[in-house]
Amino acid sequence: MPEKKTQHWTASLADSVYALYETANEYRTAYRAAQLQATTVDFVRRMTHEGQVTLAGRPNAWGRDSTRTPHSRALSALHRLYGTLESETQGHYEEAALLYASGAAWAVRAVLRGEQPPRVVFQVDDHGEPGPHALEIPGLDTYAEGPALDAAYNALVRCMQAAEYGEDLAGRDYVSEHEAGEMHKANAVADGTADAAFAYGLIAQRAVSFALIGPRRARETELAQAHAAVQTDKPTP
Repeated sequence: MPEKKTQHWTASLADSVYALYETANEYRTAYRAAQLQATTVDFVRRMTHEGQVTLAGRPNAWGRDSTRTPHSRALSALHRLYGTLESETQGHYEEAALLYASGAAWAVRAVLRGEQPPRVVFQVDDHGEPGPHALEIPGLDTYAEGPALDAAYNALVRCMQAAEYGEDLAGRDYVSEHEAGEMHKANAVADGTADAAFAYGLIAQRAVSFALIGPRRARETELAQAHAAVQTDKPTP
């Protein structure tokens, strides 16, 4: 069996970031599908059929067989099911998007510091789950997408700050009517965290490619010199 060729660190690092993108995008797609499914059983939009069935052997308060509207019951069950799915996929999407964005940011910072990481490294919590890195990327003054990167970063920070504010209000023993309104507004902004992280991750991933331009060129020069040396060592026919 042929031995697997080892990737150069620039290629494996780019692949590592791309894997984070694919992961976040999978959850993003699943979340969008869950949102769509939830709308199919929205009682505001959906008319339920009023037809009933009788449940023999299950008497009501008056001692008669009880009745049930099966269509309404089905929609209620699906509403709960899809609501749970929507909430869970949103949580996975947000987690994956933050790992994607922060992983790409970490990779850029590492390369700019002159390091050569073969893949993105995350610290894990007590349950062995990876936690996101810092999100800011300094030192990209010559990067053409720098302004867009800064704007995406600021949008993400606003969402995360809103989430913290909403959690702070929700944890208080007493919340005034005004604070309840503020909490609702904050939670609405915080709901955009996953999308904001994904958008920031896309630009940060392109920044990884920008940061790797120098190391890749150095690698190409190294390979060219090695090839030239081999040609020089060959005997003249």
